[in-house]
Amino acid sequence: MSAVPSLMSLADLTAPQIMRIVNHAHYLKQVSLPWLTPQSSSKKNARLRMPSQSLFNKSVALLFSKRSTRTRVSAETAAVLLGGRALFLGRDDIQLGVNESPRDTARVIGGMCQGIFARVGTHEEIEELARYSPVPVLNALSSLWHPTQTLADVLTLHEHAHLFDAALKIPPPANKPLPHLRPLTVAYVGDSTNVLHDMLVTYPRLGHKMRVASPQEPAYQCPKPVWDRVTQLGCDKNIWWGSDPKQAVQGADVVVTDTWISMGQEAEKAQRLQDFSGYQVTEALCRDANPDWKFLHCLPRKQEEVDDEVFYGPRSLVFPESDNRKWTIMAVFDLLFGKWDLHGEKTLKIIKE
Repeated sequence: MSAVPSLMSLADLTAPQIMRIVNHAHYLKQVSLPWLTPQSSSKKNARLRMPSQSLFNKSVALLFSKRSTRTRVSAETAAVLLGGRALFLGRDDIQLGVNESPRDTARVIGGMCQGIFARVGTHEEIEELARYSPVPVLNALSSLWHPTQTLADVLTLHEHAHLFDAALKIPPPANKPLPHLRPLTVAYVGDSTNVLHDMLVTYPRLGHKMRVASPQEPAYQCPKPVWDRVTQLGCDKNIWWGSDPKQAVQGADVVVTDTWISMGQEAEKAQRLQDFSGYQVTEALCRDANPDWKFLHCLPRKQEEVDDEVFYGPRSLVFPESDNRKWTIMAVFDLLFGKWDLHGEKTLKIIKE
């Protein structure tokens, strides 16, 4: 058997490999949705297709040391659709970090489950799990990277390509391939978080430009290990970075923000709110963006980050984005845990024209 594959960041994949996952997520979504609607007599004669059952009789360990809503629900429901089971293992459920090292935990869980989906603190934790696990490890979130969030965002933007290209006019029919997405300018205003980091190594390689605004304090700047990957991949050529959010959103097609106060930073709340004064996403802040700009947020959202007019208004794609966490996680579970084929050795089914 070949070396155990794992995924720590989208920096580990090529642009075609990233789009392969996104297109596979779209395919799995279209195949799966009819099974999730209320049953009716008309369904008896429908030509329903089963999604991949690559996790049949297999188990995925959800090793979560941090709370989660979208990531946990997405993972548990995705595993069921693939014929498998997800086992939620919170920090109070197992010995990790208490009486057992990550190395031993990886070996024990990997001897019983066929994949590990880990949501951890420091990135070193998940690297150690992957180093010693006999089964694939997928990063559900670490201090440096959040690959499944960016996959969901890319799927969401492609599904809504018609909002950025008048020639497309209407959303594509459900049984059609993902439409082509014209090159976009994606603006991010806020802290340099794990969400932004996977954006930095992904969007420029998919043909998009990024404009980032964060406060000048070193704590809010991109960590060196991340920026090293950005430059190694040549993504820095299509990234503008400054401290003025109004300048960052100039000409933006998409405006993105994230939490200013992550788990574990609650004691810094007052200082962070002061440092991010003027960064709230509003219509006024974005008056120089593309007139049809849209908004993304990974959730959970706090009001100081974006006002209700934008968050609940027609610009917002946050809930389709949230829904798509399920389908992109399902795609990676299928390719990584079910088939050990994340890098594209096998030809996948696609929805044909």
